[in-house]
Amino acid sequence: MLLAVDVGNTHSVFGLYDGETLRIDWRITTGLASTADELGVTLKGLFREAGIDFESVDGIVIASVVPDLSMPLTEMCRRYFGHEAVFIGPGVKTGVPIHCENPHEVGADRIVNAVAARERFGAPVVVVDFGTTTNFDVVGTSGAYIGGVIAPGVNLSAEALFNKAARLHPVDIHAPETVIGKNTEQCVRSGLFFGYVALVEGLLRRIRSEIEGEVPVVATGGVAVLFRNAIEGVDHFVPTLTLDGLRRVWEQNRP
Repeated sequence: MLLAVDVGNTHSVFGLYDGETLRIDWRITTGLASTADELGVTLKGLFREAGIDFESVDGIVIASVVPDLSMPLTEMCRRYFGHEAVFIGPGVKTGVPIHCENPHEVGADRIVNAVAARERFGAPVVVVDFGTTTNFDVVGTSGAYIGGVIAPGVNLSAEALFNKAARLHPVDIHAPETVIGKNTEQCVRSGLFFGYVALVEGLLRRIRSEIEGEVPVVATGGVAVLFRNAIEGVDHFVPTLTLDGLRRVWEQNRP
């Protein structure tokens, strides 16, 4: 089986594929100072709980936006699985040309999202990844990755607001019944939720205006579920898009 690993700034997702079928996936907090042993022990516990043998893993592919974890992840794969992991980066075949000024700057997660979206929905296509940051990634009519937009994620915006505004206190983020709040808590929640909705919808309109023809929009990421019924212009929600992209890249690069 294939272990696909998506390491984000806030959470890391591990998915186990049996052929093209995602058998199980886990989401854990990204420990920025995690050692190889901590990562390995965590995974062993998850495998044991699911009744899956470590020995069943015969390949590992990783997309990481946290450079400090590259070495611990490499060591973990060698020590606990006996395999060299394929890291998404320069030299790895993806099948999607990157038409940007600095292709090496494009995040691994953004590349695999583009791979999965193009394979599933064709080109052009736009991916919105709702995470620590909100990434908009565009595959043009030619099938190449042509760029995108990076904006703050809703939780990052909330954190900045509460850290800088002394009289405002943290609120949970969910869809308010009305835009107009009747107290400070409601006003803050409305601003965070509907302000974020407006940001995403506005950027999608502008992106679509720069691309010829109909452009499907695919949403993914840990925060996407909060906005699934609130954002207009999103055509598909695919929670496993990044893992699916990792699997597809693995198939092109397997030893």
